[in-house]
Amino acid sequence: MNRLALLALPLALAAPAMAQEAEPVTPASIVEAAAPEEWVAIAPEDLLVMDLAPDAAGRARQVVIQLMPAPFSQPWVENVRKLARAHWWDGTSVYRVVDNWVAQWGDVSEEKPLPEGTLATTGLPYASRPSRLNRPLIEEYLGNAYEGITDHRIAWLDGYADWPRTGHYADMEMWIDGWPIAADKNGEGVWPIHCYAHVGVARDLAPDTGTGAELYAVIGHAPRQLDRNIAVVGRVISGIEHLSTLRRGTGEAGVYEYRAEDTPIVSVRLGSELPEAPQFEYLSTEGESFARYVESRANRNDAFYTVPAGGVDVCNVQVPVRAAAR
Repeated sequence: MNRLALLALPLALAAPAMAQEAEPVTPASIVEAAAPEEWVAIAPEDLLVMDLAPDAAGRARQVVIQLMPAPFSQPWVENVRKLARAHWWDGTSVYRVVDNWVAQWGDVSEEKPLPEGTLATTGLPYASRPSRLNRPLIEEYLGNAYEGITDHRIAWLDGYADWPRTGHYADMEMWIDGWPIAADKNGEGVWPIHCYAHVGVARDLAPDTGTGAELYAVIGHAPRQLDRNIAVVGRVISGIEHLSTLRRGTGEAGVYEYRAEDTPIVSVRLGSELPEAPQFEYLSTEGESFARYVESRANRNDAFYTVPAGGVDVCNVQVPVRAAAR
């Protein structure tokens, strides 16, 4: 081996180590490194599986929705479960698509009778009482509002203790059991929020609050002004592209002008009704990996990002969800 090669050898051996040391931490790398015990399985009965008619090329289109857990929006969630068990959405359609807003589905004729026992929801509040969470919402009011993760369940990320503020639509924003949630500063109300791919209950003018028969998925910028004005009942965790890429409606309020433009719904089932239910899991919002994930989302500093933002909108911290091994 010549001298030049010998001189170059230490540099060649050092280069991979140097590159490894310089490898930046990213949200993706944090999620990839999360321990198996930090992932939480989603129960099949909490999944709503909607099969749309195949696309023009004959490809299957399936949308999987995770339903909102208690104590949030439960009268509407129970109606959604009842409608699914009754196969009520079979033969209905996606009939309204508005750019940067929503894709909406249900019975466009508004003539299909609801299943017996559908709960009356008119006038019910969209916010829940913190006492129904069965956990402390505020440990020592706001003087000690963020210390890691309060009660190992609620992450306070609203500008306290050098953590980035996450938005301006509520006094406090956090994650509870994997869901982005907002609360007022007095701890009197907590409510689910509208982020991309979240599913809400369409309704007429107040005091109507909808039953859950007409649903929509957010396919644009998070419409946070809808928080506490419409019930949020879930979020699309797989297949949002089958809704977000649909042709936009040109009729009033984005409703398709001709029924031939609708996207037919073949079936909607609870995961627990299916012979082989889809299996998904989410990264626990109680763990260290999620706290590091949020901090990284707020302060990107890698090969692409040269100016860390120092903050992050709560809806831009998508809780990681992945298909689980069978």
